[in-house]
Amino acid sequence: MTLRIGNAPCSWGVEFADDARNPKWQTVLQECADAGYTGIELGPVGYMPEDPAILADALAQHDLDLIGGVVFRPFHDPAAWDDVMDGAVRTCKALVAHGAQHLVLIDSISERRAPTAGRASEAEQMVDAEWGAFRDRIATVAKMGAEEYGLTVGIHAHAAGFMDFEPELERLLDEVDESILKICFDTGHHSYAGFDPVAFMKRHMDRISYMHFKDIDPVVKADVIAKRTGFYDACGQGIFCNLGQGDVDFPAVRQLLLDHGFEGWCTVEQDCDPLLNPDTLGDARVNREYLESIGFN
Repeated sequence: MTLRIGNAPCSWGVEFADDARNPKWQTVLQECADAGYTGIELGPVGYMPEDPAILADALAQHDLDLIGGVVFRPFHDPAAWDDVMDGAVRTCKALVAHGAQHLVLIDSISERRAPTAGRASEAEQMVDAEWGAFRDRIATVAKMGAEEYGLTVGIHAHAAGFMDFEPELERLLDEVDESILKICFDTGHHSYAGFDPVAFMKRHMDRISYMHFKDIDPVVKADVIAKRTGFYDACGQGIFCNLGQGDVDFPAVRQLLLDHGFEGWCTVEQDCDPLLNPDTLGDARVNREYLESIGFN
């Protein structure tokens, strides 16, 4: 069994392609390789060059494989469908050009959900008609990615969106065929939402195709939930701590992956503020060293 450890541009604070605070994409590739990783995600489409030749040369220079890419767009908003599809199509084309496998779908942050991140019992729920249309938009992109581009598509729960809490994630899994939609499981977001990542993995390992490794500082989590702090402000306050320093049981996560014969990529994602959390190379190294210390190669 082969478990490969990668990283992602969000660990360097890259959430949106046009954010002036972003480090240069060349810096991210260099530091990712320097920290000992062999793969990296695309980041928001448009951040790295969309010319395949330019990016291929840069990846080869650093001996990095492209793992996958994320469509972090407002699936919850019917008026934003063109934006969702733009991101999805461009991401699919970029992944195919570089032999990457994983297309990750994330409903982006909603103003309706932001105040109740981490508060499942208080969160506004979609009415059935709205949910059905939301589900169908996710299924449409999943079907496109799987059938037209040959990618493995995973749904990813994310704080402050409408695909956040465990019940809605499991509802989606029940209603969209497994042949087109699997799970990109993020340990940190599951904890942020107030649920047990290991317990969820035990129930759904057969559908998990890709892992995001993220840890949560329980003290910061309690504070930002109590204060209804926005997601990006919470990132700046260090809610996503170095792996092994938070409330996610990574030795148990590793054992589950081993027990189920999981093969493929596990990608570190330590979402941060590029100005407030500047030691990105140091954090990337610490996270890689921690994973090695518990048995990941």
